[in-house]
Amino acid sequence: MKLNWLLLFIPIGVGLSLLQVNPIIVFIASSLAIIPLANLMGDATEELGRSLGPAKSGLLNSTMGTVPDIIIGFFALQHGLIEMVKASITGALIGNLLFGLGLSVLAGGLKTKKELTFDRNSIHLYSGLLLLAAIGLIIPATFEHTVESDIEISVIISIVLISMYLIGVFFTLTENIIEPNYLLPIEPHSAENKGHFKINPLIMLVLVGIGLAVMSEIMTDSIGPTASSLGFTPLFAGIFLLAPVGMVSELINSVRFARQNQLDISLAITMGSSTQIALLVAPLLVFIGLVIGQPMDLLFSKFEVIAIILSVVTVNHILHLGSVQWVSGPKLIAIYIILGVAFYNIPA
Repeated sequence: MKLNWLLLFIPIGVGLSLLQVNPIIVFIASSLAIIPLANLMGDATEELGRSLGPAKSGLLNSTMGTVPDIIIGFFALQHGLIEMVKASITGALIGNLLFGLGLSVLAGGLKTKKELTFDRNSIHLYSGLLLLAAIGLIIPATFEHTVESDIEISVIISIVLISMYLIGVFFTLTENIIEPNYLLPIEPHSAENKGHFKINPLIMLVLVGIGLAVMSEIMTDSIGPTASSLGFTPLFAGIFLLAPVGMVSELINSVRFARQNQLDISLAITMGSSTQIALLVAPLLVFIGLVIGQPMDLLFSKFEVIAIILSVVTVNHILHLGSVQWVSGPKLIAIYIILGVAFYNIPA
């Protein structure tokens, strides 16, 4: 599906922000502008990595794929939206695992009219790393701490999580695991966009990065008033407003490959993205918070931890046989909706 037409929302979003119109409208416009920018970053990275070989190219794609989430998180932290940033991490995890994978299984099963199969080995490392991340979130949420000790514990856990991510990267590169990639999501851009760029991909990355920074600043500036106007708590807004912005491009690609009966790639996209959010983006945002003077920590609410654990366990259970029926898709989506209802009714 072509997303570049959404680039029209860049000048629209900037104009609406300068005119100080309703923040809900500004939020919608800026969010729609970020979607194609994130997709273009993936395209440019794919083009840049063509000469590096499959493993190194996968590493480059994987790393650059986190940049939009980090940029959005950075500007949200600058606005002091710490709880909303933490909620967006939860939202990205459960959104990819439940809604993203659920919609992919449903669409793929209905299109192919048969059971979807995949290599069980391809999800083992994902599952283990996601479980590790869940454990990393359980420990801080189990105890009551001072703010200072919360930060100290979060920094230590962040170092452990990033270390495990780097170990996974090393394993991927040294074992030459390419098809499907165990840790690094396969970026599905090359099949449709080969030869897409008329300018140097490095220049494209710089331009897209600037665009992401501008639109992220506008979006995070409007999300607080938007959440208040809609009666959303920061927790609900982070999970169901902020997090989905970075998921749309991945969701489209995941569904597309599932409809082609390539569930291995859909799993690489959904579970791989969740792995990156947990092991790379969240720890980096902790360190960014320290640098800019915002006390970002990994002390998630107990219900957020429960939601993440339920998501990880549910997905592992559904996928443990190496095949899945389309009816499992609505089950995952139903759990996502149930969690959404619960998060909506949690008091501020």
